[in-house]
Formats: sequence, C-alpha cells, structure tokens
Amino acid sequence: MAHDILILNGPNLNLLGRREPDVYGRATLADIKARCRPEAARLGLGVECRQSNSEGELVTWVQEVPARFAGLILNAGAYSHTSVALLDALRALNEPLIEVHLSNIYRRETFRQHSYVSMAAKGVICGFGPQGYLMALRALAAMLHHAP
Repeated sequence: MAHDILILNGPNLNLLGRREPDVYGRATLADIKARCRPEAARLGLGVECRQSNSEGELVTWVQEVPARFAGLILNAGAYSHTSVALLDALRALNEPLIEVHLSNIYRRETFRQHSYVSMAAKGVICGFGPQGYLMALRALAAMLHHAP
C-alpha cells in the first residue's frame, strides 16, 4: 500500500527559475514536481504537490494532512521565518514533517536563520537546491516503511 505524501510550497516559490536564480537556481517548481513524482513512485509513495502565496491557504492544507496524507514536506518560503499560525497548525500533526529550503538559510541574512517550521519538523534539509525535495522523500519513505 502506497503512502501519500503532501508537498507544500509557500510564497514566491511559483517564481522559481526566474527569481534570484543565483540563490534559488534555474529549476522551476514544475521541474521540481516532475523530479519528485518518479522518485516518490520508486519509493512506494504517492505524492501531491501544491503551492500558495497565501498563509491561510497553507494552514488549511496542513490541517488536511491527518485525514489524507502519511507525511508532509514543507518549503514554507518566507513564512518559515514569520508564521506562528503555520507553526500552530504543524504542531497539531502526528504525521512526520520534513522542512525543505532550496538555499542554506544559515548562510543568508540573520532573519532567515530562524524558522518556526523547524520547531515542528522531524528534520530540516537546506542548501541542496531541488535535490532537497528528493532527499526529503527518501527520509519520509524510510520513516514510514520502518514505522512500527
């Protein structure tokens, strides 16, 4: 039985490929999604990818996780550093959460070095570009397939 994973992307990630390519790379969100689907299938996972610039919509989607998904991969973008509302929704989850950032947030501006999402995450992957999403899928697969 495949476990379904939700991949959520926050504000401005719809601009990947053209927004600060020296920081975020040239891959688009569609490119990342296209890489995740076959990797998820190889790992025995189903995957659904969503993106929103709206904090409230992200919170609503997080609240859907218990009823529909076995785990969550979240790149909350700038909301990682600002959203207590998102943290509160994430803390209500029992399902594993992996936080992903394309850039290494610890080599960037000081305000980006704190993440509310990290306070609820099982693990954090940052600085590996689009590969970070694949790493997160592998981590979730290991957790889910070896869970008691």
